[in-house]
Amino acid sequence: MGENNEGSKKQEMTITRVFDAPREQLWQAWTEPEHFAHWFGTPPFTTPLSTIRMDVKPGGEWRATMVHESDGTELPFLGEYLEVEKPERLVMTFKNPDDPNDPNVEVLTVTFTDQGGNTKVVCHQAGHMVPDEYLRVKEGYTGFLNRLAEHLQVINKED
Repeated sequence: MGENNEGSKKQEMTITRVFDAPREQLWQAWTEPEHFAHWFGTPPFTTPLSTIRMDVKPGGEWRATMVHESDGTELPFLGEYLEVEKPERLVMTFKNPDDPNDPNVEVLTVTFTDQGGNTKVVCHQAGHMVPDEYLRVKEGYTGFLNRLAEHLQVINKED
């Protein structure tokens, strides 16, 4: 009897990055729309500030829409904050935008660890996608975090 537990087994991915910026700046980048808009999305997608809503508290909703720069294709994202421990930990869901009541949500846990002026950020996402999808998610986060590092450099040059 062949068993396929692929559908029931929880899948996950983790990505870690150290930023040359204080923890408070990283927290703001993840929780304030005016910062989030600068890094959530990778070319040819941008995330217009007008599409971002963040009610950063347990049970609060978040949403953002990436828009393709040339053809206007929209990729909506939405979810709920499960845990908010400023400035150390943020746990949020990614819901199916076509069916927000779908129980198969992805859960993203982001931890921010102070390292003497630098900040270690660990993004861990777990849920119900297949392994190939997690590879694409990891590539996406890598692009996001590269853009976040660039955004933080710009902010810190302005100070």
